[in-house]
Parts: sequence; C-alpha cells; structure tokens
Amino acid sequence: MTPEFALQATHKHAFRFSQTDVEAFARVTGDNNPLHLDADFAAKTPFKRPIIHGMLGASIFTKVLGTEFPGYGSIYMSQTTEFLRPMFVDTDYEATFTVQTINPEKHVAEILGEIRDKQTGKVTTRGMATLMHREKI
Repeated sequence: MTPEFALQATHKHAFRFSQTDVEAFARVTGDNNPLHLDADFAAKTPFKRPIIHGMLGASIFTKVLGTEFPGYGSIYMSQTTEFLRPMFVDTDYEATFTVQTINPEKHVAEILGEIRDKQTGKVTTRGMATLMHREKI
C-alpha cells in the first residue's frame, strides 16, 4: 500500500461536460433520449433544460479511479451509483473520492465517490466502488 493511499485519504477532480460530450455519449451508447438532446423537449420537463446522461456523469468515477486514484492498474470489482440531482452541460463539478475500507491482504479497497455542483455545493451523484490494485492497495 502506498502512503498516499490510506484509510480516509481523499482525492478531488474538477470537470465539466459540454453538449458535444453529451452528443458523443449518445452516439456511442445509443441513448438518444430527447431529455438529453432536445432543448424544446427538455423545456417541458421538470428540469426545464437538457440534462446530461446519468452514466456520463458517473463515468468520471472510472476515469479517476482508473487513471488517478489509485490509478493505472486498478481493477474495478463493483460500483453502486445513486443519481440524486440532474447534471447540466457547461457546469463546473468536483468529484471527491474517499477511501472507506482497505483490505491489504487482498489489495482491495472501497472508495466513496461524490460529485458536487461547484456553485451550489449539492451532491448530484454518489457511489461506492470496490477496487483491486496490487501495488497501491
């Protein structure tokens, strides 16, 4: 286990998504729900404007856990995800990752991920990941 990866260690990652990102995600996944792509349709919903796909927002979990914290070589074992509030394009978000449990014998950790809207401070997405990493856990 590396010193920077310990119980209650945290890592933060700021990000935002553009409408181009949303359109690319829709093309790759085939999820062309007009709630994400059509402003006129979305205006008639409780959100009043297009929202990004929940899984696009949650994709920041795999990006960070696989490349930054603990990083390259991470093996995803499981992920729970709660979508608490909508996310919007061209909005600044910050994901915070906090190590909850560590099993050094199995090189496994549970990491809580939370995405917050930087302006409001409200949590939009929360999830618990279980990862294995032979060198860092």
